[in-house]
Amino acid sequence: MRKKILIYNNQTQTAEKMEPLLMGEGFECLVAANVSELYEKLTQEIHLMLVDVELNDKGWDKGIEMIASLRRKSSVPVIVISSQSAETAKIMALEAGADDYVTADCNPLELLARIKSQLRRYLQLVNMCTEVDRIYKVDGLEINDIRRTVTVEGRNVKLTPIEYKILRFLVQRQGKVFSNSQIYENIWHMQAIGADNTIAVHIRHIREKIENNPKEPRYLKVVWGNGYKVG
Repeated sequence: MRKKILIYNNQTQTAEKMEPLLMGEGFECLVAANVSELYEKLTQEIHLMLVDVELNDKGWDKGIEMIASLRRKSSVPVIVISSQSAETAKIMALEAGADDYVTADCNPLELLARIKSQLRRYLQLVNMCTEVDRIYKVDGLEINDIRRTVTVEGRNVKLTPIEYKILRFLVQRQGKVFSNSQIYENIWHMQAIGADNTIAVHIRHIREKIENNPKEPRYLKVVWGNGYKVG
């Protein structure tokens, strides 16, 4: 998927200078002619914004307020490109949430390099957050779904693929009780016929591997008459 760059083009002619260069590098460019259009285009998936800090006749201080507003609405990188070379404007823009600040007379190739740098950092951060979302913990039990590993109090536990899927399914829905049939249908994706014994055997094996005392489980518990839960 091509990365989308949103350009707010007011007084710096940023779009005219950068759009052909960015498209040549495989980026998709969206150009906003005014602030209202800028906010409207933010409803799309955007990966980076190039914004002019000048807001027509309102002055660059109002542009700083816009930067702060953009940061509240989105976490994507914001590069300010402005005709304002005053150090105060740069400092205020960065403090308002901009990730970088360049003047309008900068070399387009330098700006392209800055764009690529900001995108690399942003995408790495997004990937890190995605990975964190795939690590599940219940007290001392941890499932790392990126590495496909299970640890209990730091001890590695070797599960079969089916055991892993069952445990992950229950850990992801911590505290919720699932019947044998519900577990079977979610793991095997077929109608549960005679599933009770199959699930009971797998649960017993999982407990033997993750519990210090399988007869008094800490993690994988039975709710008599209803099914099983984690937590």
